[in-house]
Amino acid sequence: MIDAFWTQFAEQSLAEIVAVVLAIAYVLLAAKQNIWCWPCALFSTAIYTWIFWDVSLFFQAVLNFYYLIMAVYGWVYWKKMHEKEGEAVVSWPLRQHLATLVGIAIATAITFYVSTSIFAETIVFLDVLVAVASAAVTYLMATKVLENWLYWMIINSLAAYLYFSAGLVLTGVLFVGYVMFSVYGFVKWRSSQRTEIPSDNQTSVANTNN
Repeated sequence: MIDAFWTQFAEQSLAEIVAVVLAIAYVLLAAKQNIWCWPCALFSTAIYTWIFWDVSLFFQAVLNFYYLIMAVYGWVYWKKMHEKEGEAVVSWPLRQHLATLVGIAIATAITFYVSTSIFAETIVFLDVLVAVASAAVTYLMATKVLENWLYWMIINSLAAYLYFSAGLVLTGVLFVGYVMFSVYGFVKWRSSQRTEIPSDNQTSVANTNN
């Protein structure tokens, strides 16, 4: 099994290596709320769009094309928010997360049903689930919702299995690392959120000054 792993690892393309490096840079910079994470995401996902299409993971290809759009959106949103409100991190109430989970489940079921009707046995359910969930949670990342990192812990675990199964060993390893990065990102954003919440005294002073 180890020999098979290293054989697959040695066969990874230069394009995948570059995509992985940029993807690592993206998640590290995102955890630090550095706006330059989005250009890294833009170029990484452009490469991955082609890679996933080439190995017939169609929904991952479509997902990465969506990431291209979200990379631009994230750049604009973070830049605008920094100019107006600072680096604010927000939390969603439980009801919004429940609605998100229900929405992901329904969207996954519908997409899988429609896709299998068109493409028959070529569609992998896990491919659909990872794509739909990632698309939804990317919006949470772009709008700085703290709990996006908790979603990514699960999504990245499923994605790692999917990519190993498709022979994308380096990308599979990357997503195993992403699980750890998700923990790091959650801790960093939660710490940032706490430091941004004004104390009662600061609020009183601000109100007095106004």
